[in-house]
Amino acid sequence: MSKSLLFLLDGMALAYRSHFAFISSNLKNSEGIPTGPILGFANTLEKLLEEHKPTHIAVAWDTQAPTFRHEMDEDYKANRPPQPEELTIGIPLIKEMIEGYGIENIEQDGYEADDIIGTVADRANAEDVEVFLVTPDKDFMQLVHDHITMYKPDNQNGGFNLIDREGVKDYFGVYPEKVVDVLAILGDKSDNIPGVKGIGKKGAPKLINKYGTLEAAIEDAPNMSSKRHREGLQEYKEEALHAKEMVKIKTDVPDTIDWEDLDWHGADDEKLGAFFKRMEFRTLTEKYLGEKIQRSIDKKSDPADENQQDLFIAEDETEEESPLESYDEDIVTYELVDTEQKLKELVKKLEGEKVFCFDTETDGVDPMKNKLVGLSISATPGVAYYIPINGEQGFEEQEALDILSPLFTNPQTTKVAHNFKFDYMMLRRAGLEVKGEAFDTMIAAYLLDADQKLKMDTLAETYLNYQPIPITDLIGSGRKQKSMDEFEPEEVRIYACEDADITLRLYEILRDKLEGDELTDIAEQLEFPLMEVLAKMEMNGILLDQAMLEELSQDLRDEIIELEQEIYEKAGTEFNINSPKQLGEVMFDKMGLPAGKKTKTGQYSTAESVLKKLAKDYEMPDLILEYRGLSKLKSTYVDALPKLINEETGRIHTDFNQHIAATGRLSSSNPNLQNIPIRTERGREIRKAFVADDGFQLLSADYSQVELRVIASMSGDENMIEAFQNDEDIHSRTAKEIFDLDSIDDVTSDHRRKAKEVNFGIPYGVSAYGLANRLGISNDEGKEMIDQYFERFPGIQEYINETKAFAKEYGYVKTLMGRRRYISDINASNWNRRSFAERTAINMPIQGTAADIIKQAMIDIQHYLEEEQLRTRMLLQVHDELIFEVPEEEVDMIPENLKGLMENAYELDCPLKVDMGLADNWLKAH
Repeated sequence: MSKSLLFLLDGMALAYRSHFAFISSNLKNSEGIPTGPILGFANTLEKLLEEHKPTHIAVAWDTQAPTFRHEMDEDYKANRPPQPEELTIGIPLIKEMIEGYGIENIEQDGYEADDIIGTVADRANAEDVEVFLVTPDKDFMQLVHDHITMYKPDNQNGGFNLIDREGVKDYFGVYPEKVVDVLAILGDKSDNIPGVKGIGKKGAPKLINKYGTLEAAIEDAPNMSSKRHREGLQEYKEEALHAKEMVKIKTDVPDTIDWEDLDWHGADDEKLGAFFKRMEFRTLTEKYLGEKIQRSIDKKSDPADENQQDLFIAEDETEEESPLESYDEDIVTYELVDTEQKLKELVKKLEGEKVFCFDTETDGVDPMKNKLVGLSISATPGVAYYIPINGEQGFEEQEALDILSPLFTNPQTTKVAHNFKFDYMMLRRAGLEVKGEAFDTMIAAYLLDADQKLKMDTLAETYLNYQPIPITDLIGSGRKQKSMDEFEPEEVRIYACEDADITLRLYEILRDKLEGDELTDIAEQLEFPLMEVLAKMEMNGILLDQAMLEELSQDLRDEIIELEQEIYEKAGTEFNINSPKQLGEVMFDKMGLPAGKKTKTGQYSTAESVLKKLAKDYEMPDLILEYRGLSKLKSTYVDALPKLINEETGRIHTDFNQHIAATGRLSSSNPNLQNIPIRTERGREIRKAFVADDGFQLLSADYSQVELRVIASMSGDENMIEAFQNDEDIHSRTAKEIFDLDSIDDVTSDHRRKAKEVNFGIPYGVSAYGLANRLGISNDEGKEMIDQYFERFPGIQEYINETKAFAKEYGYVKTLMGRRRYISDINASNWNRRSFAERTAINMPIQGTAADIIKQAMIDIQHYLEEEQLRTRMLLQVHDELIFEVPEEEVDMIPENLKGLMENAYELDCPLKVDMGLADNWLKAH
């Protein structure tokens, strides 16, 4: 007798997934039925039935009735938004389609689909039936058993990822029987189940593996060395125990159908084909009815139909894109709120909303200089309000914000915006601090795919199939461009309201996509809280010593003039040093230096890489490099920085960007402080110009070798972890290992220099050729050093191999905190593209985890400074370094406390280490 194969599908989860997979296509049949969720669900069933041929199958559903969990906790799922209309229409049709497939729909009042599936699966497992749980919901991993496997839909590549006991261990860090304990600590934001604050995805499984159960961990909490674990488990003990009851899937639901009654004998072709014909799914209709169907629109017959959507779209093809939607005054309601009574009524109307979106209109793009022109708000898709401020026909700024204050300061309401930090700063400068949870659609889209364009208009086209009104339609462009404050409120109303409305619609989609890609935690616990921290840092700004910069500018000018004369003497002629064409002719034609390849325009290349190679043997290229370096230093920093000082504050306010680097690292602009040279004496002098205010000191807190500590922990390499745990010099330890020395005392400065290149190169995929080129050694020597390195640090080799394999299978890599980066060329046939993709795959989890750690530290520090009501201010983040302005009365306590917060921001297998320095300027403090 053949083995029974039981497939149990999580209907609601798969329906939601199908809805969002097709939402941008806006599929409808000629009856106006939204067919995207139905088509997505049909695709899932088709793939499962064809590839796995189950003997038994069912789809489980939630009902509208309250469950036992609602009786245990009235706040359970209280924050969930209403079901999308497409699903309200689509789910009954999906159930009808399932019946056409000859598959049972199962549901039971008082219980969720999870519990019904858990009960049926548990009984079947006891009888050695092979059970497959088809769901994107990670909570189901607690059910995985010897004969129970989870099939998790793959959002990137289609198909399913098979998760068995080992797969659960890989995902949660524990085996299935301990998943409930881990989930209890983590909580479930989407279901409104709080967990233990301060303990994340890495700490929770470590605790459960150590103690066995949540209860045992709570019992021993007072004795724990980790402050986060100790205080978290003691403070949130009751919440965790309650959460454990809430997240546990029941396996003993009474009166549940027996698995043997779910036997499957195939689809009713005629019934199913008729259903697909009504839905107008061309390929599926042909499959089950054996007949081709005509389109409901003959585009040649009626010119009026030219812009209608092609209603028959097969599951695997579209003959043409459906037309973009755009503003339609008959569909949306965009109101102008221009009286005090209207504004108060609006605030009262929105008081009960759990989520609303807002967008500021301003007279410029600098949140530290420009003023408010208006504010738009939307809490319901298709409905938005515009409140003009500061104009002749608008509210006085203070009047409007006083009325709006209860709405924006309500901590129970989630505030949504696109580029939230900008809007937050505009309102805070005006005297209104936005409080409560935040959601930024720009940051959400960045987390989902850091390589996609993040403008609201582009995201609207991508996810909503909607084309917003371009801002240039309102304000113009180029020389004729006007400022927003030059328009009447009625002229701005539609544009402003649409921004808020469309951003709210994006929120509904992106929130669920974050959940589907398991990015909700990093969004809600790291990136969204960081927005407010960065806003406050930008507003703090930092002082510049202008007199010092003026003196440095003069010195640089004199040095540049001297260099010019020296270059002319060497060349035997005067020429424009800044002209690549003239420089190439002088160096390669007149002076006879060996020239490389010419550029596409036929000129000699004088790029930095070319000059650096030549500088090893010739003086002229070295002089040119020095000239360029000093000129750039003078123009980019020394002369430019004073021009960026804010007249109102007297300080410089850089912009911190969360959405630029694909690794998750922060960048800065206006000015870019990440690129201030540090290796040259002149470059370091610029840091001397960043100074503390009177009565303050600057504190530099710099993570030591954080990326090496990350890769040691990620790889689990015992030798490298041991070195960090013993606080050894990691480069000396590496030198001892790869050069086979008896002790660290035998390591020379040359040994250490080479080991440092190896440490920073090999984990990022450097080749033997690349290493040899950096160290000035032969390729054979480079290969031998790499071989020695992997022999002594085998965990690093294993990490590299596993990371590349994971990227090739899943198409992405991730940090320890769950940040993802998709690697599009990881399976490319072109060797160069594939090699670059592999290096990116190896590098990103390391750099990204280091970036996540410093972000977590920044959030923890800002909370500490505010809770303790301290005057210390966080000013800058540059690479792995944080800069603070510390008042004299806090100098004795702040460094040690901040050091502790940074070193405990995340728990690695080897300790984090922070170097601290205090001085009156940045250079001395670093």
